[in-house]
Amino acid sequence: MERIFPSCSLITQNVDGLHRRAGTTRLIEIHGNLWQVRCVRDGQVREDTRCPLPKIPPRCGCGALLRPHVIWFGESLDQEDLARAYGLIEECDLLLVVGTSAVVQPVASFPLIAKQAGAFVVEVNMEPTPLSSIADASFHGKAGEILPALLEKIKGYRRKSKKRGS
Repeated sequence: MERIFPSCSLITQNVDGLHRRAGTTRLIEIHGNLWQVRCVRDGQVREDTRCPLPKIPPRCGCGALLRPHVIWFGESLDQEDLARAYGLIEECDLLLVVGTSAVVQPVASFPLIAKQAGAFVVEVNMEPTPLSSIADASFHGKAGEILPALLEKIKGYRRKSKKRGS
């Protein structure tokens, strides 16, 4: 989608790092990334893709413990990431909400904020969620099947719009 829409950004709750590995560059990993570690002493974050780790628990060069750079329940989200996410949400024209329960805050509020700012909100999920009733369009099924079909429709619409000069 980034190749087709240069201003496309992705905010993910996934911590598996797969979006980054797939080449997504405009990315906010709002809950962190398992392939990054953070020193519990100085907060330094760095990538660590060794698997398995040579030493458990892993240690920083300073001797302190390294922990996964992810948000655990009860911890606060990174305020810079959250501010960037809110900025993107408030400015978007289209928000695709894919594969979420739509109940964990503050991320569950993103579609409402986008909609209040005038965005078209599309939900793609296996089953209905609290978002389904307020989404402009809601598709239930596998994201791997629905998203490619949506992308083809969007690309077709863009081609028609360009031919009409709009």
